[in-house]
Amino acid sequence: MAGRMWRLSIVCAALLFAGTATAQSAKTEHTFGLDDPATRAPATLDDVAWLVGSWTGSAFGGTFEEVWNPASLGTMVGMFKVMGDDKVSFYELMLLAEEEGSLVLKVKHFSPDFTAWEEKDDYIKFRLVSVEPGAVHFSGLSFYSVSDDEIHAYIALHNDDKVWEEKLVYRRSRL
Repeated sequence: MAGRMWRLSIVCAALLFAGTATAQSAKTEHTFGLDDPATRAPATLDDVAWLVGSWTGSAFGGTFEEVWNPASLGTMVGMFKVMGDDKVSFYELMLLAEEEGSLVLKVKHFSPDFTAWEEKDDYIKFRLVSVEPGAVHFSGLSFYSVSDDEIHAYIALHNDDKVWEEKLVYRRSRL
């Protein structure tokens, strides 16, 4: 039941914040919304190269692993896995792509049995809001480079009328 509630919150947040509404506005303390989806912040994958690598941390009542491959052919591919109580809670496959002189983050969620949450041809799209030195802001999702070995991410979550952010602290994993 708790896993289903998190899944619903994450999908609702993504749908609510992933590209609706007119400029940049705060959604939570550390996340922003893209009020005008036609406005595209200029960026390339070079601006987010600090995401590349293997990361671990705690979030959503468990631990997680995230891996980002280096950029090639205008894309970066990532994987995210949340675990708790000696089992997987959910997976995400992620595509960070250069589109129209900007970046977009596409995410597809999967249950532990690898059943997709979204329909076959659907995914969650996080449009780029802005890039600054050591930070990248997508609509409802922000990453902050704290050091070479630490990243803080914040995702805006939504349930009914309540909006809050979940903080994820990433530590570089040395395999």
